[in-house]
Amino acid sequence: MAPAAVQAPVLGPAAPRGLCTDCGVSRTADAKACGRACQFIQPDYARLEAQVHGRARDPARPDELHFGPFRQMLRARLAAPRPGAQWTGITTRLAEKLLEAGAVDAVLTMAPDPEDKWRPVPVLVTKPEGMAQCRGMRMGYAPLLALLEPARTAGHRRLAIIGIPCQVYALRALEAELGLERLYVIGTPCSDNTTTENFHQFLALLDADPDSITYLEFRADFHVELRFADGRIREIPFLQLPISQLPGDFFPLTCRSCVDYTNVLADITVGYMAGEGDQWLLVRNARGEELLGLLGDEVVTTAPGSAGKRAGPVKGFLANTERAAGGLPLRRMPNFMRGIVGWLMPRIGPRGLEFARARVEMKAVETVLHLRRQLPARMKNMVPPHVWALVAPYGITPRDGENDKGEQGNAQAQDRGDRR
Repeated sequence: MAPAAVQAPVLGPAAPRGLCTDCGVSRTADAKACGRACQFIQPDYARLEAQVHGRARDPARPDELHFGPFRQMLRARLAAPRPGAQWTGITTRLAEKLLEAGAVDAVLTMAPDPEDKWRPVPVLVTKPEGMAQCRGMRMGYAPLLALLEPARTAGHRRLAIIGIPCQVYALRALEAELGLERLYVIGTPCSDNTTTENFHQFLALLDADPDSITYLEFRADFHVELRFADGRIREIPFLQLPISQLPGDFFPLTCRSCVDYTNVLADITVGYMAGEGDQWLLVRNARGEELLGLLGDEVVTTAPGSAGKRAGPVKGFLANTERAAGGLPLRRMPNFMRGIVGWLMPRIGPRGLEFARARVEMKAVETVLHLRRQLPARMKNMVPPHVWALVAPYGITPRDGENDKGEQGNAQAQDRGDRR
C-alpha cells in the first residue's frame, strides 16, 4: 500500500518550560536544544539574519528596520484562488509546487484536527495533493519542529517548512545541526496566538452559533470577516470586537513579547497586512526568489501601496497598553462613537505598508511594556536593538540594565528616532 499523502506522527510530550509556544524542540530527543534555539531566551536576530540572508537588516534601506531584510516586496494573489484557502492559497501552492517539481521530499506544516477544525496538527506532506488538506487558518499551539525527527527517520533530507516566527527562529538556530541537503522556509506572519480552547471562547462571543463559523480573518481594512456554513458573511469592525470580555491571559506573555511579527528568517514571508485586500510577499533571499519563480504566471503581482499616518493609532495603542500593563482597565470608547470611528478608520487610517508599519511598531511597544512589568530581568536579553529603534519615536528608551548592547544599541535607537 502506498504511503498516505499526509501523515501526522505521534509525538512525545512537551518538556515544561516558562516562556514557551511549544515549537516542538522540547519534544525531540535533545530537549535541551531549547536553550540555544528559543527566541524567548536570548535571541540574536542580527546574526541569524546574516546567516540566512547574507546580511542583517539595514535601517538605512526603506522598511528594513520594520520588516527585516528583503529583496522584493509585493502585493500578490493567485490568478485562480484555491478553494478553502484563507486568502488565495499562495502559501500552500508554493509547497505544492515544490512537491510537484521533486525539489523536496516532504513539507512540514499544519492540518486541521479531525475532531476540531480550528485545532492545528503538525503533519508531514509527501504528495502534492496532500497540501489541499492544509489550506485555511487554525488557532493554537502546535509542535511543528518535533516532526524533524520522524522526517529524518523516514529518510527525508530535502524539506520545506511552513511556519510561524517562533518556529522559524528555532529552526534557523538549529539548521546547521540537522544534516539537511536542502531547506525551503515559507513563513507566515504571526501577531498573537492563543490556545484553541481560548479561541473557541472568542468565537462564542462573536456569534450565538459559533460552531457554524467556518472562516475568520482579521483584515487590513480594520474589520474581522466571518463566514458561516450556510454561506453567510459577516464583517465586524475591530472597535466592536469583545476584546474587553476576554480574560487577561487570553494572549500569553510569549505573544505579547514577540519581536518578529514579519517572520524575518523565512526565505519568503506570505502575509496580508500590507496587501490591501490581496496578499503581501516579502521575498528575502535567493531561495525566496526561487520559490516565487515556481508560481510563474499563476501569481499576479503589483507594487504595494501606502496611505495614512500611523503615529496617532500607535500612540493610542501605547496609552491603552500602558494601562493594561499596569493592571488598569482599558478606556472604552462610547458606543455612539464606535460606528463613526469604525467608518473613518479604513478611509483615513494607515493603509497598505503604513498599516503594516503601524502593526510592527505596536508589537514593539507591547514587547517593551509587558516585559518591563512582568519580567524586567529578561529585557536585556530579549529586546533586540532594532526594537528600541522602533519605539524611540514614542518616547520609550532603555532604562538602566535593560539593554545589554550598551551605548551602541542606545545610540542606534536614539538616532533612528531623531531621523524619523
